[in-house]
Amino acid sequence: MTSFDNILSLIDTYISLGFTEVIDYNKFNHYAITHHSTVIEGSSLSETETRLLLDEDITPKGKPLTDSLMTKDHYSALQYVLNAAEQKVPVAEAFIKNINAQVLKSTGAIYNTALGTVDSSSGEYRLNNVRAGHRYFVNYVKVPQLVTEFCHKVQSQMEHSASIEDQLYLSFDAHFDLVSIHSFYDGNGRTARLLMNFIQSYFSLPLGIVFKEDKSEYFDALEASRKDESLSPFRTFMLNQFQKFISNEIEGFQSIKKEPNKGKGYSFVFEFTNHRDHFLSLTNKTTKKLPILRKAPIKLS
Repeated sequence: MTSFDNILSLIDTYISLGFTEVIDYNKFNHYAITHHSTVIEGSSLSETETRLLLDEDITPKGKPLTDSLMTKDHYSALQYVLNAAEQKVPVAEAFIKNINAQVLKSTGAIYNTALGTVDSSSGEYRLNNVRAGHRYFVNYVKVPQLVTEFCHKVQSQMEHSASIEDQLYLSFDAHFDLVSIHSFYDGNGRTARLLMNFIQSYFSLPLGIVFKEDKSEYFDALEASRKDESLSPFRTFMLNQFQKFISNEIEGFQSIKKEPNKGKGYSFVFEFTNHRDHFLSLTNKTTKKLPILRKAPIKLS
């Protein structure tokens, strides 16, 4: 189990190494967050494909266009929440809806229900009950009130969270609560993880990642907390993810000192160039903007 003292020590080391002062560190960190979050939701893009898409607008050949659109929208949504954190935007219902609208900007669908039409690319709440696996989420009628109460609670806690422990746990708890309300037809996980990053950025903490290779454990932790009616399983999982991310970053940075040639960029440049040349031979390069892809209306009872 991860002790919080160890987390605090890692955060201190991370900050002291000055990662954010490294050229393009934030950009590639944001690429990684986007890659892992979208792969969890079904994207087939590799990390290299994600970087080339976001850097040069190169779409991978033979991969679904929706995966590229999902990736670009997530990256834009991440920039949106980080800018909002810098401006100290309060957590409110409109803010949550805007995050979801950014996430589904190009891939949202039109849902026709007995109660009306919902455009999921506009951050509109669902008008049906939903389930994932064997788990049913809260009745759609309760969603607006629950989101309002959730926003009041999070905003109040943000105003009174003085310690790093409180701030980090708040980001995890908000993540859990929002994804468990399941306010939208799609993009609930991405929206909740982006809200977590918003809170972390608001308090100048490193940005957490849920790693794609730990997807199964992520869903298990969410379900365990719901079943036990306790935040402990999810908090433990997220602390381990947070430690994994920071430890990997510190280890990578310190390896440069042990291998001076890496500091000159030789191995990094050659490695990336080789990957890039191979990738370009398999892709169609285009400078055109990706089209907005909308699904056909979905009829719901």
